[in-house]
Amino acid sequence: MMTSDLKKRGSAVLNQNMMKQMQNRLMKMQEELAEETVEASAGGGVVKAVVTGQQRVVSIEIDPAAVDPDDVEMLQDLVVVAVNDALTKAQELAAQRLSGLTGGMKIPGLF
Repeated sequence: MMTSDLKKRGSAVLNQNMMKQMQNRLMKMQEELAEETVEASAGGGVVKAVVTGQQRVVSIEIDPAAVDPDDVEMLQDLVVVAVNDALTKAQELAAQRLSGLTGGMKIPGLF
């Protein structure tokens, strides 16, 4: 029985160490995602959105040719499309990085 208890304790310590390593790698990955950016455009490139891997909008570029005071709605639509596309790309980037960390397991709440 004593050997069984020691094995259980050793296993618990090993699991704690593995979780700590995974936690450290996750923190590092989040830092890297904060620095990495993705870009998306709409309207043939007249509107561009840049987003970090943590889904923060960094910039929006609008070609002056896209600015038509008589059709503001079209410009608004292009901005929404570009931002949503960039956010989707950022989510895909984060999921790709995370799958490398978790070995492909989907862990709810991580991203």
